[in-house]
Amino acid sequence: MLETISKHEGTPVSVGIKTQYDMAVEQFQRAADIMKLDPNIQEILRKPRRILTVNFPVRMDDGRILLYQGFRSQHNNALGPYKGGIRYHPNVTIDEVMALSMWMTWKCAVAGIPFGGGKGGVTVNPKSLSKTELERLSRTFFSMISEIVGPFRDIPAPDVYTDGQTMAWFMDEYSKREHLNPFAVVTGKPLIVGGSLGRDSATGRGVSISVEEAARHLKMNLKNSTCAIQGWGNCGSWAHKFIEETGAKIVAVSDSKGGAYRQSGLKYNEVNDFKQKTGSVLNLPGTQAVTNEELLEMDVDILIPAALEDVITADNAKKIRAKLVAEGANGPTAPEADDILFRNKVTVVPDILANSGGVSTSYLEWVQNLQHLYWSAEEVDHRLKTIMVNAFAEVWKTTQKHNVDMRTGAYIYAIGKVTDAMKIRGWV
Repeated sequence: MLETISKHEGTPVSVGIKTQYDMAVEQFQRAADIMKLDPNIQEILRKPRRILTVNFPVRMDDGRILLYQGFRSQHNNALGPYKGGIRYHPNVTIDEVMALSMWMTWKCAVAGIPFGGGKGGVTVNPKSLSKTELERLSRTFFSMISEIVGPFRDIPAPDVYTDGQTMAWFMDEYSKREHLNPFAVVTGKPLIVGGSLGRDSATGRGVSISVEEAARHLKMNLKNSTCAIQGWGNCGSWAHKFIEETGAKIVAVSDSKGGAYRQSGLKYNEVNDFKQKTGSVLNLPGTQAVTNEELLEMDVDILIPAALEDVITADNAKKIRAKLVAEGANGPTAPEADDILFRNKVTVVPDILANSGGVSTSYLEWVQNLQHLYWSAEEVDHRLKTIMVNAFAEVWKTTQKHNVDMRTGAYIYAIGKVTDAMKIRGWV
């Protein structure tokens, strides 16, 4: 029996509703206008160079065959091979992966690593599949896109609801096609098959480094600062750990089920132990329950939105009381909200800078794979910090030069680098 479930299972996009891709293009356009970027270059950079859509069958454990739909968007590779995650989620759409691949182009350019932007996904609820079904889906999907990926063409990585095991299946499937062991075809792998030390904590560590650098430029004393973290997943939890080590006090955290607040502070180990036992930070003993919406508007010095996109909007931006926002999530702030925050003198370290620790350490994993020489965790962390500090300095300098918010400054810097590469290669 064949059941088709390839249609998008999310809410249909209505005419007039701004999509993630619309938001990505609008953010690009703001910077392009300030730069007075050549209209021909603008036209090239507004759209991905390639989008692959695949429909593929997967046999379920009970014998049924279901048809799934997946995508791989490759935005621009002027600076190097495409790079970006693959996510499994019921609401994955072609619009989403287009936006995310564009953001990855800017993120890699900001970080100063030799990659372009890519992104992929499968429209599926992975929680409804057994491990064997998930493996069959992963292997089939990767075999379908393998004609456009490779260690020097396009290097995928984990994303929403994919992990090191998924990447191991991807790598193994690709190795069958190529008849060798090309560990560098994906990053975010388990250590035993070419993964890098420091990769799991990299995105959160990058957010923490961004907070430290921003605080230094803003002359904030982190030891006297309070912080709230929306989204206590991989990024948010590691950010908690590293920001706590700076001396700042984390007073509120949340996940998809709700949040916890304590004025005297929440220690990383306490929150981690409780979440490991219960699956959520909600109802942590000795805390006050708060909603995700309430957490965003709390009276804290630092806010880390590390959960979903589009949570800071024109409706709630004026209620943000933090003076420093570091985006752990992709696209958590709408363009209209950026304007309000900038007018209110709130410094926003944008996602393409603040959460670039993940792709930066993916780059370090790729380099280690290619040279077959692996570094200690301390060396990886040191190299990551160097990348992040240098990236922050360049974005801050660009921001001050043009008197714009940090997102626009980051875009101007990134677009300039990609444009220069396109020109020197003779594309324009």
